[in-house]
Amino acid sequence: MCGRYALLSSMEQVRDRFAPGHALLPLPARYNIAPTQPVMVVHSECGRPAMEPMQWGLVPFWSKDPTMGARLVNARAETLAVKPAFRGPLMRRRCLIPASGFYEWKRIGTHKQPYFIHLRDRRLFAFAGLYDEWPSPDGSPLRTCAVVTVEPNALIAPIHTRMPAILREWDEDLWLTPGFVPASRVMPALGPMPEELMSMEPVSGYVNNARHEGPECLSPAGGLLAGMDD
Repeated sequence: MCGRYALLSSMEQVRDRFAPGHALLPLPARYNIAPTQPVMVVHSECGRPAMEPMQWGLVPFWSKDPTMGARLVNARAETLAVKPAFRGPLMRRRCLIPASGFYEWKRIGTHKQPYFIHLRDRRLFAFAGLYDEWPSPDGSPLRTCAVVTVEPNALIAPIHTRMPAILREWDEDLWLTPGFVPASRVMPALGPMPEELMSMEPVSGYVNNARHEGPECLSPAGGLLAGMDD
């Protein structure tokens, strides 16, 4: 799964990379993004890439209430085309979720060691995402998203059974194709990023608490903050 990630680039860098010409959004760098929080999303429903914040945790348009989003943080690639919550967004509402890296935890005895996982060259990248719009009772739309996950590559497999689907740059335009697109056309873009293009480092337990934010989340494991969880 993907339950925590970081977006360390400035919004200007994110815009220039994914949505050139879009209005600049005043959002700070984030070191510890967690489910139910606002996340930056890139979509193309108007025919060209646009950026906007959405809530992480997909609430299908047909849901009776928004609490369903807390259970739909991730979307397994293997079942996108059959799960009711994801089938429609897969064909009409795909998005990019910009990121600098993500966290996973490995159990070592009674301790869970967090790792920060990123591209080896530390470039900005994008998770494959899906989004939807839920009509709130007061008439205001709630726009939410989920991160697509796939089988892990050899680097991540010893830590977790899933990893986020990181799109190769040449597949981003395909994933963002506006309008209706058959699932068979976009599914080939999904797969584990090759392990030789990725790196990971153990980091401090400071990141374990979703309320914690700031560069301390990336402090090396074994430092002063190691093992902190509150």
